[in-house]
Amino acid sequence: METDYLTILNAPSSEQRLTNLKNIISNEKVKPPVYNEYANNHIHTEYSFSPYSPSAAVYFARQAGLPTAGIMDHDSIAGAREFIEAGKIAGVATTIGLECRVSLAGTPLEGKRVNNPDQISCAYMALHGVPHHNIDYLNDFFAPLREKRNIRNKKMVNNINSIVSQSGINVDFEKDVVPLSNYKIGGSVTERHILYALALKISEKFSDKTVEFLENDLSVPLSEKQINQMKDIGSKFFTYDLLGILKGAFIKKIYVDADEELLHISELSDLAKKIDALLCYAYLGDVTDSVTGDKIAQKFEDDYLEELFKVLKEQNVDAVTYMPSRNTPQQLNNVMALCKKYGFFEISGEDINSPRQSFICKQLVKPEFSHLINATWTLIERENKLSSDY
Repeated sequence: METDYLTILNAPSSEQRLTNLKNIISNEKVKPPVYNEYANNHIHTEYSFSPYSPSAAVYFARQAGLPTAGIMDHDSIAGAREFIEAGKIAGVATTIGLECRVSLAGTPLEGKRVNNPDQISCAYMALHGVPHHNIDYLNDFFAPLREKRNIRNKKMVNNINSIVSQSGINVDFEKDVVPLSNYKIGGSVTERHILYALALKISEKFSDKTVEFLENDLSVPLSEKQINQMKDIGSKFFTYDLLGILKGAFIKKIYVDADEELLHISELSDLAKKIDALLCYAYLGDVTDSVTGDKIAQKFEDDYLEELFKVLKEQNVDAVTYMPSRNTPQQLNNVMALCKKYGFFEISGEDINSPRQSFICKQLVKPEFSHLINATWTLIERENKLSSDY
């Protein structure tokens, strides 16, 4: 019988997870290969939304052949210390960060859809390479913002119930959503938690009738691929696939704009400087067929990319992160050229938050992306030096 390493490494406490990881590593008969041509600096954990604890994330990154791994959770860096310790146990170099959304009000980007599918005048940004002595400060800084986010989360749950209650489904924020998260120990509650709670309710009630429920009751259009996924009710990915469908097509029916929980981009820039982190913009680019499976075809920054980079420079942004697997060669060439023009550090990350996703971005073997591997090691070296100098 195959060992369920994910369950073992998702034990309830970080102490137990690290002990389990140490035991797994010490007892392995064959070490996984290491592929130095790959890196991933954007791995979500259960401290925002992911099937992986920090220990599990490091283990499965190592199993995939990654020599390095980077934690990146929404509005939280509470999993960072476990992630760092897991890296030491597993022999994986680590880097830590936090992802959040910012307001672009008052900038030339106000009124534009930037890299957020759900809201205009709002952008995803990341703090990379956070010095380790600033972990607690940063997580405490975001604590009131996580609370404000939950006010909005509850409104979205209410919106869900107004739609699905007639079908005999009810989602309770405290009973159904919060327990899916690590909110009580410094994690965040995201839209994915809400939709995952809904997905669990749908799969339990409708099972092999899920396609009919999505199309008829929720008016969610399904592709042939999605229909096949929803008919495969025995798949271990079923609930995550359902979550992806809801995130792509249903979220707009229940979404409430973020407001008080958002820092202004200038405030995040000031925070980054205060804690010696690199402020990074996450390039999305116009989407056709979403590689992550949770975004509908939509236009984003590509029509005004140079204007965007000018604003980022004015706001003292340090870097741009992008996913080579998500974008076309032309999109990537445009971004890389503008990064060079405006002097932005470039970081690669593959946004891991589903068990279907590979920790490896195969495009990184191409010569034109070799600088992203070098950048990862530079990022790690910088983070470790700032941490040790304190």
